[in-house]
Amino acid sequence: MELNGKKVLVTGADGFIGSHLVEGLYKEGAEVRALSYYNSFNYWGWLEDVECKDDIEIVTGDVRDPHFCKDIVKDVDVVFHLAALIAIPYSYKAPDSYVDTNIKGTLNICQAALEFGIEKVIHTSTSEVYGTAKYVPIDEKHPLQPQSPYSATKIGADAIALSFYHAFELPLVVARPFNTYGPRQSARAVIPTIITQMAAGKKRIKLGDLRPTRDFNYVKDTVKGFIYLAKCDKCIGEVVNISSNYEISIGELFNLIKKLMNSNAEVETEEIRLRPQKSEVFRLWGDNTKIKELTGFEPDYTLEEGLKETIEWFTKEENLNKYKVDIYNL
Repeated sequence: MELNGKKVLVTGADGFIGSHLVEGLYKEGAEVRALSYYNSFNYWGWLEDVECKDDIEIVTGDVRDPHFCKDIVKDVDVVFHLAALIAIPYSYKAPDSYVDTNIKGTLNICQAALEFGIEKVIHTSTSEVYGTAKYVPIDEKHPLQPQSPYSATKIGADAIALSFYHAFELPLVVARPFNTYGPRQSARAVIPTIITQMAAGKKRIKLGDLRPTRDFNYVKDTVKGFIYLAKCDKCIGEVVNISSNYEISIGELFNLIKKLMNSNAEVETEEIRLRPQKSEVFRLWGDNTKIKELTGFEPDYTLEEGLKETIEWFTKEENLNKYKVDIYNL
């Protein structure tokens, strides 16, 4: 499938990855309808910053409403479903909200897509569904482990999506990105947390556990993975990792960013940033063999290259000022 000329819906388009995906799809020649979460301020999140915002259709609403989902899906060709509650710490406090948005929202999108004969749905999963690795690199056959309410609801959402493929032949692929980073990311994520504190001149950088490892992917590579999966007919019915096939510990990551930013700051563990012991995912390292074989995907950015672009964006005053560096964001 080629995306040029296709009408595509992106749910969660106002978020970090979603806003970058909107830009990528626009460059592909797609006609983009971007869903921003409804609010009375008529504020479109990161869509306010995309260069193509005057050339796309922006709608506001909520995937928790099944009637609204039918309204936004009925005249599109392809759906990229990214809308979700994603903050793991907040899922400990408000798990019911995660069930409503992540599971029911996915059900609503799938039902609408089935009713209106959508050509393809790309449903967004997360590497968090794997939990702490039982073996590495983690391929798509790895057991799923719900180590947080967030990951539990994403496992449920993935199952709902796949059930529509198996039961109703909805043409669907589950994209499972590992840890994405880059411009516009929330400061609740570790890379923006480190960069914004260093950029603000902090000498003691507050972090959680430094031992876990992660497979970090620059956002432009994650977007490339989504687009490749959308174009791939062989991917229908499949779960596919989007990963770099490389892991680094949070402690090593801190030292790398410190070096790139020429900082002399030291790290300090803050209790509030620690996950419950059994909930921490200690090792994520994604096998990207499947996406390479199916689509020819290769990451364009090394971790250092992606971090340099990310640091450059966050250290611009107009961008740094959007972040509340002194407040820990769940």
